[in-house]
Amino acid sequence: MNRINKLLMVKFYTIPIKFRNKYVRMLTEKDKIQLSKRGISEHEVNQQVDYFKQGFPWMHLDRAASIGNGIIHLSNEDVDRYVKRFEDAKKTLSILKMVPASGAATRMFKSLFEHLAELKPNKESSVFFDRLSEFAFAPELKKLLPEWSTEQEILENLLLNKGLDYGSLPKGLLSFHYYEDGVRTPLEEHLVEAVEYASDGKDAYLHFTVSPEHRSRFDALVNQVLPKLEKKYQVKFHISFSEQKPSTDTVAVDKDNNLFREADGSMLFRPAGHGALLENLNDLDADLIFIKNIDNVVPDKLKDSTIVYKKALGGLLVEILDKIKAYARVLKGEISAATLEEMQEFSGKYLGIQPGKAWVEHSQEEKIALFKKIFNRPTRICGVVKNTGEPGGGPFWCKDQEGNSTLQLVESAQVDMSNELQKAIFTDSTHFNPVDLVCATKDVEGKSFDLLQYRDMSTGFITEKTKDGKKLKAQELPGLWNGAMANWNTIFVEVPLDTFNPVKTVNDLLRPAHQN
Repeated sequence: MNRINKLLMVKFYTIPIKFRNKYVRMLTEKDKIQLSKRGISEHEVNQQVDYFKQGFPWMHLDRAASIGNGIIHLSNEDVDRYVKRFEDAKKTLSILKMVPASGAATRMFKSLFEHLAELKPNKESSVFFDRLSEFAFAPELKKLLPEWSTEQEILENLLLNKGLDYGSLPKGLLSFHYYEDGVRTPLEEHLVEAVEYASDGKDAYLHFTVSPEHRSRFDALVNQVLPKLEKKYQVKFHISFSEQKPSTDTVAVDKDNNLFREADGSMLFRPAGHGALLENLNDLDADLIFIKNIDNVVPDKLKDSTIVYKKALGGLLVEILDKIKAYARVLKGEISAATLEEMQEFSGKYLGIQPGKAWVEHSQEEKIALFKKIFNRPTRICGVVKNTGEPGGGPFWCKDQEGNSTLQLVESAQVDMSNELQKAIFTDSTHFNPVDLVCATKDVEGKSFDLLQYRDMSTGFITEKTKDGKKLKAQELPGLWNGAMANWNTIFVEVPLDTFNPVKTVNDLLRPAHQN
């Protein structure tokens, strides 16, 4: 690999891995048929087993991104200008909102399941029962139990399939917010949001990733609410769904890194985390794609800030894309050294790429080749909020083996916390990733990129699970907004904390941000 490709395709201290045929001997003819049906190659299985054996390399944090050093702070004037830029651009651009919505709400009700299992209250369940009537789903529960009964009966009717079955449903189908004319689920709140920034005023386009077992429920909910919402907002909604592809599942292994077998001898495959949704994103066709988690929604009275900043991020991305197109045209002709330095400054400030000391050793031809690659790859803007102690990742400058720095979203599991320096860099981070992205997945000619070519496969995760009482190791693909986008152009922009209102536990619905 030449120096230019090494500079662009970041590999963060990756352990060299040679994929040999030694694991193929583990595969029986039955296994190969199983793989063929899923669309998984033998090479992919070999690769996954190698990662189980050797592990994934740690990210090498150079420094935390901060305001003025990798994170852009927008003044009120900037916000107004970018909102106007977005409003003008959306008349000619295709815009889509993508919402990952397949995860079940089981963890959201963890404390209530514990209460039900032990038949005794805990801190969170006590708050839940004290304020039960304040939840938007209380009226639905009341219909099942006209008179509040025992705590056990209430929990059984809320969580289990004898009642509302909230313990196994995805968050997108739960009643989150109460209005005078009824309640809204997160799916409905996302539709209402989309009217403002994923619409040209006539049509709004949304895509939800869902699990196969709940697809029919999503279809039913959409059919139920769409007539009312379209009449109210005078917008035609175009809603599509997709499911995680079987080809993105990963094998599981036992403690000795042998393929984990089911009772019938077949290989056990497991969903590979939200990184598997890169395939779903890769199938979408739009000029701008907004990505936002299903549970990060608020009632109408608090939507203004979210909508304004969504538009501002979109406007900034449009402006950056215009600059990328201009530079791409310039690169077709004669280039001066001053223009190359200008491109380097632009890339460092707006595209998250800072060449290392070796930059001065590159010839002019190498620098031109580098920028042709930089201006021909996907670009994303990530909204980040001030760190308030929420679990999860944040924005960092990361070093590769060549000494170059690129902006990355990094999770704690990717950092060697036994290294005091790396731990200190991670814990000193000032900002957090709330999953607030706007993406451009087409080149300057309007052709869609193959997004699978821009991920860093060495940034996956290994977790420990159990199946039928047996311990196993599972593997997740590079996260959708982490390693799956490692080789994108990346811009971090600070957004207000009030645009981040996730619902991780049921009692989060009692926060003022979720109460009308």
